[in-house]
Amino acid sequence: MEKFQISNFKFQIFRSPFTVHRSLITAVLLFTVHCSLFTAVYADDVSARSALIMDASDGRVLFAKNPDLRQPAASTIKIMTAIVVAENADLDRVTTITRRAANQQPSKTNLKKGDRIKIRELLYAALMESANDAATALAEAVAGSELKFVKLMNRKALEIGAVNTKYINANGLPGKGQYSTVSDLAKIMQYAIRIPVIKEILTTKVREISTEGGRKIFVRNTNRLLWADDDFQGGKTGFTRTARHCFVGASNKENKEIIISVLGAPSRPALWSQSEMLFGKGSKISNMEEEPVIYITSRDTKIKKIKSKTPAKAVSKGKVKKHKRNLVKTKGTKVAGEGKNQNIQG
Repeated sequence: MEKFQISNFKFQIFRSPFTVHRSLITAVLLFTVHCSLFTAVYADDVSARSALIMDASDGRVLFAKNPDLRQPAASTIKIMTAIVVAENADLDRVTTITRRAANQQPSKTNLKKGDRIKIRELLYAALMESANDAATALAEAVAGSELKFVKLMNRKALEIGAVNTKYINANGLPGKGQYSTVSDLAKIMQYAIRIPVIKEILTTKVREISTEGGRKIFVRNTNRLLWADDDFQGGKTGFTRTARHCFVGASNKENKEIIISVLGAPSRPALWSQSEMLFGKGSKISNMEEEPVIYITSRDTKIKKIKSKTPAKAVSKGKVKKHKRNLVKTKGTKVAGEGKNQNIQG
């Protein structure tokens, strides 16, 4: 047996009864090293704390970075708010805005206490413009209080299989004990786009909603990708200083539906560029031009431990790559940047 080393990669060659030309072995090893280095470089291109690509047809994970890292999800939480509303309310019913809903800050459509408006209109405001006042109003209209509504959200998350997600409000404002993961977020999005009214709203670029009193409110979708390519089927943005920039979205190219989720991107330009890159990578993997990859890193996660009775559900599909640099073991019991009172916007 011969031992030799190329860079930091160690290899062993066992002699066998047949002869293998040394140049052929060297070529194979160099190709392997090149592929490994390419994967590491590509991984570094994803500066978000976590990211995931899912095949929406069967839930197969095509690519993931820190898929089960628990962290704040900002306004992407409103996807679950919309699911619970769509499944439990008459969307044409008129509701009255309370003082509590009208006072929600900072992202809002300036609803006034006493305004009467259809639940459907509130859904457009919450999903398109990420309005916190609309999200709180929806919770109160459906369950009588936001506290009762949150119980419905957490129950639905478990039904969908989002076992590493917990909600404490309907709008995504940060607070202790509220978190999700890119793995769970993709599952929630996969479920949401099967509901026609949610899919319709997420793909709407601009809309004028109105109160029963005739006041007109113009809303514009915060998802910039809707203007970039007709293949994009919609998504939901989110931001707080703790959560950073977040996005979950879907695209359909050549009849192949891809979902991506991104949590903790450092800036809005980085969020959009990396989202587009992930959609492109998802198409390549789906077309078998690249292999599925999952990797785990501690880089820039700023993790804090939290207690939970809910077991983590590991993502095991695809090839798992663990980079030695800053390696961290994840057991679904950690959250990044939890519990700071930070402002939120879409």
